[in-house]
Amino acid sequence: MPIPVAFSADDLARGILVSPAWYRMRIESVTTKASKDGGSTNYIMEGKVICNADDGSTDYAGAIIRWNFNSKAPGFMQGLFKVLAGVDKLTVGERYDLEAATGRELDVLVENGEWQGNIVNRVN
Repeated sequence: MPIPVAFSADDLARGILVSPAWYRMRIESVTTKASKDGGSTNYIMEGKVICNADDGSTDYAGAIIRWNFNSKAPGFMQGLFKVLAGVDKLTVGERYDLEAATGRELDVLVENGEWQGNIVNRVN
C-alpha cells in the first residue's frame, strides 16, 4: 500500500544546495528554540535568496537557507546587528532586537559544509 508524501514549494526550496558565494537574502523568519541540553537558546534565522550579491544572477533565487546563533556566543551576532542598526560599533549593554531582522534584506556569505554525512548550506 502506498504511503503518500507531499512537498510544499518551501519544502523543496529548503533542499536547494547553492554554490558558495555572497547572496542577497530576505530574512523570512527569526525564531528561538532551547538547545538540546536546555542550557542555552538557539536563535534560528531563515532567509530566502534573492540573487547573487556579487553578480546579480538569480540562479538560486527562492532557495531557503536556515542558520542559527547561540545565546552562549552572542559575539558571533555582532556583524548582523551592525548591519541591522546601520552602525560601525555596538554599544555595551544596549539591547538589540533580533526579531527586527524579519523582512530585512542583507548580504549573507553562504558556504557548503557537511552535516551528518550530507553536504549542506552553511552561513558564515
